[in-house]
Amino acid sequence: MGIFEKGWEKPSPIQEAAIPIALVGKDILARAKNGTGKTGAYSIPVLEQVDPTKDYIQALIIVPTRELALQTSQICIELAKHMNIRVMVTTGGTNLKDDIMRIYQKVQVIIATPGRILDLMDKEVANMSQCRMLVLDEADKLLSQDFKGMLDHVIMRLPKERQILLFSATFPLSVKNFMEKHLRDPYEINLMEELTLKGVTQYYAFVQERQKVHCLNTLFSKLQINQSIIFCNSTQRVELLAKKITELGYCCYYIHARMQQAHRNRVFHDFRSGLCRNLVCSDLFTRGIDVQAVNVVINFDFPKMAETYLHRIGRSGRFGHLGIAINLITYEDRFDLHRIEKELGTEIKPIPKVIDPALYVPRPDDPNSAQEEQNVSK
Repeated sequence: MGIFEKGWEKPSPIQEAAIPIALVGKDILARAKNGTGKTGAYSIPVLEQVDPTKDYIQALIIVPTRELALQTSQICIELAKHMNIRVMVTTGGTNLKDDIMRIYQKVQVIIATPGRILDLMDKEVANMSQCRMLVLDEADKLLSQDFKGMLDHVIMRLPKERQILLFSATFPLSVKNFMEKHLRDPYEINLMEELTLKGVTQYYAFVQERQKVHCLNTLFSKLQINQSIIFCNSTQRVELLAKKITELGYCCYYIHARMQQAHRNRVFHDFRSGLCRNLVCSDLFTRGIDVQAVNVVINFDFPKMAETYLHRIGRSGRFGHLGIAINLITYEDRFDLHRIEKELGTEIKPIPKVIDPALYVPRPDDPNSAQEEQNVSK
């Protein structure tokens, strides 16, 4: 009745995949973004498995932010409306005393942020000895530096026989390690177009800021560029660089966030059609680039975040893509380089004197490259 009253008529793909598996008690590792119905995908099986006649905490849902906690608890409360299940939300920044009083009035499902639930466990207010269901939403954020090791502490308080449902949009090493340590033969659901670094050979070149343009000029003259995309970290730098490249005598388009969408679309369309060889841009592609002809990507400015790096260089589709990525690294970027390399579990090598064309120049007679084109275009 709760589902019906929410107006949910048929399950979304993530709900269809997750609910039956969760109901038989299996651990789940699901890769899905917000807006896919993932809250319903774990709330429904969790509520279904709670016994309203037993007055102890039976399920714990952990989320990274207060906003997400409130949003999730609202959905749970609406779904549980006719089930006589008591749902409670507890987050940092609210009165601890009130939460303690509410827990003592017996709750069965708790939605919480990590710091607050640990606090309640340490004070021995929240007794987790019979809590057999744990949901981790946005696990990549929960396992980031901000919440250093908190989830391990939470899990230590749960019974040995338990079910973990883990939802995450990205899969950094932290999630992979956590999964291997705590999940038992999890059922994997992946509803995201995978971005991969397969087939892309990555290099870095140490340069001073003022040498960057000269370095780029050298790359242009030495590499066999089919088409290239060059990334800068600000809109202002995009325009300045595009101007410099044009002055060097190369054809160059640019797009950035401050341009009108219609204008951006037109430029991108012309670039895709092959009217120009080089495109300078800021981080607009929230997904990987799907221009097949691009075989060289250059980070004129190195990004701060692993996810940004992946979006700039990664390609969609299992097959990856033949290409090279070149990162211009200043002294300040060196720590980010090592961190991103580690987080993505990839290798960024020092740039050699000569780059083997086989790494990024498709051979016309190569049946694989034609096959790949077909696969990708599908």
